[in-house]
Parts: sequence; structure tokens; C-alpha cells
Amino acid sequence: QVQLAESGGGLVQAGGSLRLSCAVSGGGPRGFSSYAWFRQAPGNEREFVAVVTWSGSIWSGGSTYYADSVKGRFGISRDGAKNTVYLQMNFLKPEDTAVYHCAAGEVDLRSIRSAGSYAYWGQGTQVTVSS
Repeated sequence: QVQLAESGGGLVQAGGSLRLSCAVSGGGPRGFSSYAWFRQAPGNEREFVAVVTWSGSIWSGGSTYYADSVKGRFGISRDGAKNTVYLQMNFLKPEDTAVYHCAAGEVDLRSIRSAGSYAYWGQGTQVTVSS
């Protein structure tokens, strides 16, 4: 049984930093082709934040893609030994306030930004950025 568990959320002032973690269990020794972070603010749809994917990638560490709103401020990575995915968030803004969810699955490169493409999800962790 695959389980994803996020941690690291909290309250931070604008301009501050947080690092979210997503512990993945039950995915087998090879893991999944793609690991992503999405976020959902009240009244909004779940939106793509970042992904690290080995789908179509020539790099052993995978390729990373970001939403334009977080590019240059957020960084996604995966520690294979710990089977954990991280989201380093810097220069946080009030508009980054949301519940952040990690997701995993066998996702084609063309679909990596689509929430419906991921089979496995965590429960989410709240990030609140005060102005």
C-alpha cells in the first residue's frame, strides 16, 4: 500500500523560508516516475507547484519543472535513500498560503502538471504566510 505523508508546514512571515517533506512508503524499490507538489487555497482549485520527473529525462537526478509563480523561489528534490521528496520554499509571499499536497505516480511528461495524472496523494500540510 502506497502512503505519502507531508510535514514541515507552518506560519511564516513574508520573505521567510520553509522546507516541506513528503515521506513515501510502499512504492517499491524503483519508486515512481514523477513526484510533484500541488497546493490548494480556500475557494480555489488544486494547482501545480513543482515536479521532479524521470519521465523523458536523460538525467539520473531527474528533471524539474515549476509553476511560473514559484520559479526562482522554490526548489524540489528527492532523496532516494530516504524515499523522501522535499520542497524548499524561499522568499515566501502571502499568496503562497495554501494546503500543500505531495503526489506520486507513473506520469507521462505531457501530463506532469495535471493533478488528475497522479495516483497517490498525501493529506496535505498547511502553509500560512503573513504579510
